[in-house]
Amino acid sequence: MDTKWLEDFISLAETGSFSRSAAMRHVTQPAFSRRIQSLESWLGTDLIDRTSYPTRLTPAGEVFYEQSLEVLGQINNARALLRGKRKAALTTIDFAVPHTLSLTYMPKWMMALEAGFGQISARLIALNVHDAVMTLVEGGCDLLICYHHPLQPLQLDTSRYDMLTLGCESLRAYSRCEKTAARTAAPKFVLPGSSAAPLPFLSYTDNAYFGRMVELILANARTALHLDKCYETDMAEGLKMMALEGRGLAFLPESAVTREVKEKRLARADGGSGEWEVEMEIRLYRERPSGLHPGKPLVARLWEYLLRRSQSEMPPRSQRKPA
Repeated sequence: MDTKWLEDFISLAETGSFSRSAAMRHVTQPAFSRRIQSLESWLGTDLIDRTSYPTRLTPAGEVFYEQSLEVLGQINNARALLRGKRKAALTTIDFAVPHTLSLTYMPKWMMALEAGFGQISARLIALNVHDAVMTLVEGGCDLLICYHHPLQPLQLDTSRYDMLTLGCESLRAYSRCEKTAARTAAPKFVLPGSSAAPLPFLSYTDNAYFGRMVELILANARTALHLDKCYETDMAEGLKMMALEGRGLAFLPESAVTREVKEKRLARADGGSGEWEVEMEIRLYRERPSGLHPGKPLVARLWEYLLRRSQSEMPPRSQRKPA
């Protein structure tokens, strides 16, 4: 019996919907249904009354729901105890963060945070965006810092996860700077290029979050871009290094190139028009505390601090722009 079956069952019991729980658990509905059926087969009894809508538990399911909450709580406590890290774990905040944010945003954010909140013992788990999200969903971290765009939203259930907006990030094209005849620095490659002379393009892989953001930029551009893909990776830092070598232009997050732009080693390749860029939010997520997952007291205190700070920074209602 897989403990994930218990988590699936608890989710279904609380939502009353196979489709909604499948989305929350980041699996397809057929796969989710098979896992519930596997749990019922293992127990030898029906847990779900499939003749009713919305979905209801059978009497056996009602009993097993309470037992599942208790069993999972005991398993999580036993695991922490046997690892010998319970005391340290309660005083350390585990962050899941995409690679780029872990290198560019996280150090400055932590420094500013500690200036107001106090010193924090933190453990950083640097992953791609998808794996960072799944780490939060599977209980492998306390907090997730991630990008968000309305056309590429994270599929996190708002009834289960809390969210705070920390800031914004622009993704736009950059190219290596080169000295001109007038001894000024100018980008080696400038958008949009032409069909006769397409620009060498340093691209993200299809499964990369920034790759999907670049696809949005290209799809919504009023002026067509002429690009010739010559290199591909899922890491923004890898594309930045290739751009610094003059191998092509790359769409990079602004925070990743702040120093290079200031030192005139990289420059915007869009002429400053803003046509070929996208703005993303930087968001902080946590699983909402519950009886099953109460969370760490330290995380609760930090969240309350950040919530108060965000509310104090919010402009008065009369000054807010209409949505």
